Amino acid sequence: MKPSFRHLFLAFAVLSVASWSASLTIAVIPKGTTHEFWKTVHAGAVKAGREDGAEIIWQGPAKEDDRKGQIEVVQNFTSRGVSAIVLAPLDETALARPVETAVKRGVPTVIIDSDLKSKALSSFVATDNYAAGKLAAKHMAEIFSAKPKAKILVMRYLEGSASNSNRENGFLDGVKEYLPSCEIVSSNQYAGVTAESALKTAQNLLNKFSAVDGIFTPNAPTTFGMLRALQTAGRSGKVTLIGFDATEPLLNAMKAGEIAGLVVQDPFRMGYLGVKTAVAAAQGKKVEKRIDTGARFVTAANLSDPEVKELVSPDLKKWLE
Repeated sequence: MKPSFRHLFLAFAVLSVASWSASLTIAVIPKGTTHEFWKTVHAGAVKAGREDGAEIIWQGPAKEDDRKGQIEVVQNFTSRGVSAIVLAPLDETALARPVETAVKRGVPTVIIDSDLKSKALSSFVATDNYAAGKLAAKHMAEIFSAKPKAKILVMRYLEGSASNSNRENGFLDGVKEYLPSCEIVSSNQYAGVTAESALKTAQNLLNKFSAVDGIFTPNAPTTFGMLRALQTAGRSGKVTLIGFDATEPLLNAMKAGEIAGLVVQDPFRMGYLGVKTAVAAAQGKKVEKRIDTGARFVTAANLSDPEVKELVSPDLKKWLE
């Protein structure tokens, strides 16, 4: 029996769609390539790429303060004419023009993790960082419910990092709402991009504010730097430390009672949805402008929950090896 014209047309259409999908090249540009957070983003991106038959190219600066390096990566992929870009911008202002240039040249760009001061992006896929900061403040207030005049310290991360600024501001506003009688003893000191620079800043802050009761740090390097400073000073477990992101050293410290809790994002989901959205944008489909990838407050008490286990210990080898 000879196939009908309709059957031939449908077969051709299916092959065309499969070929189009396979020809998509998605450049994923993280803020850095060394921290576990970005490796998890990478794993999620790879999963989405495999599902959609798209090639994933992963490239970013080694350090999270190399704005020039990240701009050059965006420009290189734009010149190369990739199908779409997924970018976690190091600086909300400095990366705006390179993204706008990419979009003008027909390369749709999805922003992940940290927002960008531009309307050119196709979508913003990230944690609601302001809400996540308020979540940390709510738990800090619960801890100090019997000590409403607690002295609180915030060690910031890096100027220009929108995601961290939103967490810091969310925490500060949350503390005003949930623990209005507390005293914010410091909230204007920046730790820098490494645990080493964070350690130095943390030591200076602890020396200056010896009577501090609670501390908030907005990401993994700042949390680890502050943890080490507290350990060195013999104050870990005595000062309430609430941090951000789940790395093995931070989780171990939490189990040991040295960290009260961690706000944990879902970087795997962020990478996954970032690529999924970029593929849709590259195919000319309508995409949501903002996609919240969620956050959860993790403590030693809920660490054994199956959902929390999957969140803090995803199987990276399955996707990256």
